[in-house]
Amino acid sequence: MQLHEFQHRLLGERLASHLRASCAAKAPDESWLPFEARLLEHAASLVHALSELYGQREDFIAVLERVLSTAWQGWEARDAELRQRDHACEQNPQWFQHQRMLGAVCYADLWAGGLQGMRRRIPELQAMGVTYLHIMPPFLCPEGNSDGGYAVSSYRQVNPRLGSIKDLRELAADLRHAGISLCLDFIFNHTSDEHDWARQAVQGVAPFDGFYLIYPDRTMPDAVDRTVREIFPDQHPGAFSQLPDGRWVWTTFNSFQWDLNYANPLVFDAMAGELLAIANLGTEILRMDAVAFVWKQLGTTCENLPQAHLLIRAYNALCRIAAPSLLFKSEAIVHPDEVMRYIDPLECQLSYNPLQMALLWNTLATREVNLLQQALADRHALPAGTAWVNYVRCHDDIGWTFADEDAIRMGIHGHDHRQFLNRYYVNRFPGSFARGVPFQDNPATGDCRISGTCASLCGLEQGDEWAVLRILLLHGVAMSAGGIPLVYLGDEVGTLNDYGYLQDPDKAGDSRWVHRPVRDEALYQQAQVPSTQAHRIRQGLQRLLDVRRSTPALAGCELVVFHTHQPQILGFLRGQGADRMLVLANFAEQTHRVDAPVFSAGPRVTEDILSGRMIELGDGLSLPPYALFWLRYPA
Repeated sequence: MQLHEFQHRLLGERLASHLRASCAAKAPDESWLPFEARLLEHAASLVHALSELYGQREDFIAVLERVLSTAWQGWEARDAELRQRDHACEQNPQWFQHQRMLGAVCYADLWAGGLQGMRRRIPELQAMGVTYLHIMPPFLCPEGNSDGGYAVSSYRQVNPRLGSIKDLRELAADLRHAGISLCLDFIFNHTSDEHDWARQAVQGVAPFDGFYLIYPDRTMPDAVDRTVREIFPDQHPGAFSQLPDGRWVWTTFNSFQWDLNYANPLVFDAMAGELLAIANLGTEILRMDAVAFVWKQLGTTCENLPQAHLLIRAYNALCRIAAPSLLFKSEAIVHPDEVMRYIDPLECQLSYNPLQMALLWNTLATREVNLLQQALADRHALPAGTAWVNYVRCHDDIGWTFADEDAIRMGIHGHDHRQFLNRYYVNRFPGSFARGVPFQDNPATGDCRISGTCASLCGLEQGDEWAVLRILLLHGVAMSAGGIPLVYLGDEVGTLNDYGYLQDPDKAGDSRWVHRPVRDEALYQQAQVPSTQAHRIRQGLQRLLDVRRSTPALAGCELVVFHTHQPQILGFLRGQGADRMLVLANFAEQTHRVDAPVFSAGPRVTEDILSGRMIELGDGLSLPPYALFWLRYPA
């Protein structure tokens, strides 16, 4: 039964009344009443999304009742401290927009030896200024290759190498008390083939036989493969893998990652329970993994379908009811227009900024700011109540996600330019400073992505004299461009590529392990010694972070492009009125000058708040190689 908009709230209220009759009598008022208030506020959004997905089913009312019961169970299991956090976030819903926000990301075992090691390193994170920590997937996963933990065998158990579920809950509490929000992944497109659901599905056990997309022969897979693209061509052709019994299962990524069938509402409800369990560990930010792929429809690319957005909206509404302090962070490495469609207070409040990341590296290679400045002008603005997460790199590869239509406006042919960037960053281009490694190099399509640590891609591995300045420049732009900066731990001391992954059979086929090294204690010790490269990087980044925290102009995401009329120099304005500041960044090894008329509407003399020096603008400004200025520039 498809519902009209005006019916959603009425149905939500009726279901809330029904749920009260079955649940509230068993629960104290302090549990039921806040749940009921949020249920009445957000039920219409939940009903609307689920109606669009499943409203044609005869059992739709039962679907809604089951989902609301799951929401209540999640809320009932939520401890008092997390409920207090819920209330605080509802009173201050823009808490994540502050300039003090800083994200960090790592594998707990590689950077700290496990979850208990992460607890011991919290003071180090506090000293750096970290306010949210993304722990790469800590859940139970297959031995050997598990796609870096993204093949989950149980969302209720922790990988024994890292610790226990108790350790994870205690880490979350310790981080919260230290003012650091825990970020975990919600890997909801797929599970591991070792998940109990998958094992029962193979055996035909109801209801799990409807949880995955398994076909008896190649008829349906062949039809699907005509319109979908290969994501990991090195792993398997097309979007399917064959089972030992001859059947075929949908595996968008790796053969051991089985895609879930969200056309089945039981899957939505089952994953809603897993989501709330992750939230109740103390998670405050949820990275929504592979959002573009979660809904399948024959005859389409099976990416960015309207139903994918409805799924996220339904999960968002569920969390406004049962875990309202939780923020969603979108991971959508797709066309820039599609990235933007996931960013909404009703969908994902946060989003990775893959376009800015890719164009930072593009600008470093070309020494021209054209594409980056265009993206800041045309593709940076966000809806109120949302924010970018700006990063130089993450655990994943670098893909060249700029839009071809944007490139052509600059006279750049997208395909050819991507080929140039691939050659440049894997040291197949004369004069390149970068030492990256190709990932999923597909000769048939010419597609390729790039692996490598920030330091190796910036030239530190080959001893380039400008490498340290490049590292600081990239991070300085990410920290000032509007949003929440995210640092991959290890980059703050200049960690180089680790080619040892090639000796591990479980990792050798995935070049991304080159930039996921074990924490180098010697390098962290070097960072304490003046004049070392590690010290220069660490101190330079810390200066950027310290100044950022005390600069109100850097709160939020609003930005205005400032045209320097120099192809190598990026410019943009942040803040308003007396707090406004001007960011200038030179992406070349030579000194370049911004002429005096460019500054005619601003002050003649101002302060560079990074260095504390007074700067004369009346006669123009020369920017040394890879220089970054944060200038006071009142309106």
